[in-house]
Amino acid sequence: GGLPQEGTTTVSSPAVDRIEGSGLPLRGDNIDTDRIIPARFLKAITFEGLGDHVFEDDRAAMPDHPFSNPAYQQARIILANDNFGSGSSREHAPQALKRWGIEACLGESFSEIFRGNALAIGLPCVTASPEDVARLMDLVESMPATQLALSLSDRRVTVDGQPVAIEVDDSVRDAFLTGAWDATGMLLDDFDVVRGVAARVPYIRGF
Repeated sequence: GGLPQEGTTTVSSPAVDRIEGSGLPLRGDNIDTDRIIPARFLKAITFEGLGDHVFEDDRAAMPDHPFSNPAYQQARIILANDNFGSGSSREHAPQALKRWGIEACLGESFSEIFRGNALAIGLPCVTASPEDVARLMDLVESMPATQLALSLSDRRVTVDGQPVAIEVDDSVRDAFLTGAWDATGMLLDDFDVVRGVAARVPYIRGF
């Protein structure tokens, strides 16, 4: 263990702006984190493999669940309704979605805790009007291969050449566009400061 050695090469935190791909319509208000990743999968000490268990119980009860539908297996953007990610404040929920292949969430609204946990792993959660979300869901359900181009810098998602306005807090948008969402990466990029602090703290000298 211990601190990285002098001269350790680090990689700057990656900016997140444009996400392109097909959409996955996930209808229903108040879809909570217990449904996104059931509690029995929280025992693992890493997040590896969580993507395989996204909505596992819902999928068992609903054979036609969007996450089981072959038409949406390449989807990169979730389309959600109101208060997505509510309930338990588990970081496993956005981790599971991202490891399945989701790169952004577009919905009517999100739980603040879910949105914060998603920000911490570089998974944007942006909102649009209920009317626009409904229209996008209808479109994706009728034509699953429809491509969406979400731009944080432009605050819009473009579908078939038509822009749809999205909302995202300025601070959150700036964090994605500058790479500041990646707290660990930023720490490692400036690790000489960490090393200097460590040298002044008696109980961690020698690590």
